[in-house]
Amino acid sequence: MNTELTQTQIESYRNNGFIVIDNFLSDEELGEWRGAVDQAVAARGGRKLPWQEEAKENTSYYDSVFIQRLNLWKDCQRFRKLMLDPRIGKMACDLEGIDGIRIWHDQALIKEPWANPTSWHLDVPYWSFTSAHATSLWVALDDATFENGCLFFLPGTHKKRSFKNVGIGQNMREIFNVHPEFATIKSVAAPMKAGSCSFHNGLTAHAAHANMTPGWRRAMTCGFMPDECVFNGTQNILKKEQVAKLKVGDPLEDDRQNPLIYHRTKEHKSKLREFAESSEVIEAIF
Repeated sequence: MNTELTQTQIESYRNNGFIVIDNFLSDEELGEWRGAVDQAVAARGGRKLPWQEEAKENTSYYDSVFIQRLNLWKDCQRFRKLMLDPRIGKMACDLEGIDGIRIWHDQALIKEPWANPTSWHLDVPYWSFTSAHATSLWVALDDATFENGCLFFLPGTHKKRSFKNVGIGQNMREIFNVHPEFATIKSVAAPMKAGSCSFHNGLTAHAAHANMTPGWRRAMTCGFMPDECVFNGTQNILKKEQVAKLKVGDPLEDDRQNPLIYHRTKEHKSKLREFAESSEVIEAIF
């Protein structure tokens, strides 16, 4: 795994809000990530989250953007060992200039043949914490091309430090209704070969093409939360029972919900190893 970052890459990320890393995975590692994700998604069936019931067939626009399966680390041991890798956590910390990072949620994002485009949006405003230093990893498991749904970024939008957002809907331009200042920024395409990856700040505006091919475009992503973040009142991926026991301002530090995968000074390796080796479905304890 190519996890070494140069100072030039770090500076580019902080200036633009994203970076593409070619050949992040070796051929052997790519095969393992593909196999783990395919296994985890197949085992999950129609449940987006581990604790949800099977969803009924849905023909909404959003459900035709991508197949979305979240928190696969919780119920797939094979994938857990990959996602809880402290080397990835260190990359996130180095890029954001912070001491520690937790998983907020991972998610498989699979564009089926002829899938809809992903409209412009920000990540962190959806989540249950508020931070200018959240970051998302996006790993291409298939070649991500102009034809099948590669990412696009609006560089520098993370510097606005705005948490106004829109849903992923049919209007690609809706983000510009709440952020008219974004409309004059030239977008940057990020096609990637399979095994490459990107990181982007949680406040960087991004989107993806439609899949205009009869093939599949698989990607595995993970949103990372800086250590010591607190609950902001948004439910997002949390159960109603969890939210009922949280107050705005409470720390989000339960390692069974948001494992600390890297910290420069805190001792966390033994607990991380326990999670990585567990074969059980991991649920939060409240």
